[in-house]
Amino acid sequence: MDLLSVIIISVALAMDCFAVSVSKGICAKKFFFWLTFRMAFLFGLFQAIMPLIGFAAAKSFAKEMTTYDHWLAFGLLTLIGGKMVIEGFQNPNSECLKVSNPFKWASLLSLAFATSIDALATGIVIAPFPEMIWKAVAMIGFVSFLFTFLGMYIGIHFGKRFHLKVEAIGGFVLIGIGTKILIEHLYY
Repeated sequence: MDLLSVIIISVALAMDCFAVSVSKGICAKKFFFWLTFRMAFLFGLFQAIMPLIGFAAAKSFAKEMTTYDHWLAFGLLTLIGGKMVIEGFQNPNSECLKVSNPFKWASLLSLAFATSIDALATGIVIAPFPEMIWKAVAMIGFVSFLFTFLGMYIGIHFGKRFHLKVEAIGGFVLIGIGTKILIEHLYY
């Protein structure tokens, strides 16, 4: 796994954060820097911690995984990507009507956890490449923070005009990376 793959995975994982923050931005009437910063920080933190947990779990049985790690990476990234594609094309629920204050700690923590589950599986994918884990953790956290912050801004200013399918795009990217990993291990 090279740095470009880590960057692409980071962007793909951040699409969940971006999609959620755009929807939160659509619900918000005005841009509040500290609320946006808190949300972006939590999303970036959870996205950074989860691959580390997945990596640590996978390292405990890494020697047994080497014969099929490429199939595992392909399967996990395809499942996560497929889920993101399906969710990206579903009709959005009216989240603004469901939650009285979408920026409460409990709401943000649950969203940060929910959007970071796929990052946990990514830690398992990175296990065969231990030299990349800290770069991946830093990149995933930073990109998720940035995309969340940007998503809030876009949601507030442009979200009502455009209906973007960013989560589906991220899903297709993850499927592509999984396919790339599989092809590299089978043919090189």
